[in-house]
Amino acid sequence: MGKTKSKFVCQSCGYETPKWMGKCPSCGEWNTFVEELEVKDNSGKSQRGLSNKGKVERIDKISTIDKERIKTGSNELDRVLGGGIVKSSLTLVGGDPGIGKSTLLLQVADSASRQDLKVLYISGEESAEQIKIRADRLSVGTGELYILSETNIDIIKDFIEKENPDILVIDSVQTIYSPEIVSAPGSVSQVREITSVFMRITKSKQMATFIVGHVTKQGDIAGPRVLEHMVDTVLYFEGERHFSYRILRAVKNRFGSTNEIGIFEMREKGLVEVENPSEIFIDGRPKDTYGTVVTAALEGTRPMLIEIQSLVSYSPIGFAKRITTGIDGNRASLLIAVLEKKVGLSIQNCDVFINVTGGLQLKEPACDLAVVSAIASSFKEEPIDCNTILIGEIGLTGEIRGVNSITNRLIEAQKMGFTRAIIPNANVKAANDVKNIKIVGVSNINEVIDELFE
Repeated sequence: MGKTKSKFVCQSCGYETPKWMGKCPSCGEWNTFVEELEVKDNSGKSQRGLSNKGKVERIDKISTIDKERIKTGSNELDRVLGGGIVKSSLTLVGGDPGIGKSTLLLQVADSASRQDLKVLYISGEESAEQIKIRADRLSVGTGELYILSETNIDIIKDFIEKENPDILVIDSVQTIYSPEIVSAPGSVSQVREITSVFMRITKSKQMATFIVGHVTKQGDIAGPRVLEHMVDTVLYFEGERHFSYRILRAVKNRFGSTNEIGIFEMREKGLVEVENPSEIFIDGRPKDTYGTVVTAALEGTRPMLIEIQSLVSYSPIGFAKRITTGIDGNRASLLIAVLEKKVGLSIQNCDVFINVTGGLQLKEPACDLAVVSAIASSFKEEPIDCNTILIGEIGLTGEIRGVNSITNRLIEAQKMGFTRAIIPNANVKAANDVKNIKIVGVSNINEVIDELFE
């Protein structure tokens, strides 16, 4: 018979303590401790983690399953996963509510079921009828796709044993609970236990499992950090719900690179992959208008042309605002300070607004030159040539630093009809291999301003 005792667990990081605390000493969050009852099983029958029953194998005698990948029906998702779904893999999919996680996995389940694979879709949030309504809207449901609406892990294990699926989808892990644990579904103890059970089942049955995970208001997967360590692949859905474009990014992948992203567009019939994102993101941009410029951002290994807009206006109240959408606000303040100090533009009494079109989030410094140029163009009220693309990182002394993959960026710009590129001097030699585009090398920010507004 098990022994029961009480403990307090931080719902943000999983830190455990025998008494309640206001602030978690591990993650620093306040009022996150919840009392849970811990039941110790003295029977010795409880199993945790993986077990190969003590079998030792020589590494060159072990057969691999990586080459036996299952195509998802989406080239973008296959790219992110490293070529397709790997058997015995456990994949965690996270993202904001309404971003498209369930839609994507239902489409993947349908594609796999059409390949004579048995798919079991388990939902703890929706009834079978609700899933059927979504499936009808997505034109899904003609193959070996089975739906189960259940939250009890013991019942779920019985159905998995009975159906023996090739692919398992859990939507979501925060709704599944184990009767052996007293705490509520979604708690740290429950999430950790449920994920451990699915990991053990996935590895022992040679099937592929997808788990949907809720996110916190900070955008991280809800539950203990160990959840992301236990799974093989972690995918994040990024994007704003009022924008139609979504980015699927791999932050962890044991079977492929984490330098790949997939781009989708949310439509009435579901998620549709975007084959040429550059054409979409710069489509409809204004020509011969000040405050707008195009740069080549690198997302993973894929170059994309992105339009950056800026609006500089005089602030009558004497307290200038700096508002950014799509780039880091601190980075924007740094670039504005460089413009004021090294170029002499008096922007301290002006409101500055910066926007990255399409709802994308740009984090790489190679977009610095485009941001600065857009601000200067709006301040001077002089347009930048619409056939010019700007790429480069700016330092605090105003120098223009080289960026990586300059050739791929310029080839993408050349394909989209750009005829001139302003890039760092350090990249000019490598860029000479790109034909039909004029290369202008610059070493500091003053040279850029002179080149653009001569």
